[in-house]
Amino acid sequence: MTEIDANTDALVPAWLHLPDIAEMLGIEVTRVRQLVKEGQLIAVRRGENRTLQVPAAFIDGDKVVKGLVGTLTLLKDDGFSDEEMLEWLFTPDDSLPGTPAQALSENRGTEVKRRAQALAV
Repeated sequence: MTEIDANTDALVPAWLHLPDIAEMLGIEVTRVRQLVKEGQLIAVRRGENRTLQVPAAFIDGDKVVKGLVGTLTLLKDDGFSDEEMLEWLFTPDDSLPGTPAQALSENRGTEVKRRAQALAV
């Protein structure tokens, strides 16, 4: 769980609260917190009440977006902080096209992971 600056916050088009994610995934809120703790989701404190929120782009219906967990692992292994991962995932990349988060949601995860691996070089 991390703090993010206003610029990174502005990159993410929509956010979900943990109870909303739990409902969407059909699991308990404590399990969503565990997913965050395990690095399968990124949650940040934001808003007036500083509630934990996750980018809506990370959830696809009743599951976590395919390829997200592997991408987050690659970025973490490359030394990225949660804020840097969010910035990378939501910054437009003309070569994709779109953002890496958008590419993941469109089932173009292989290309996103390739780019994440290249960051380590």
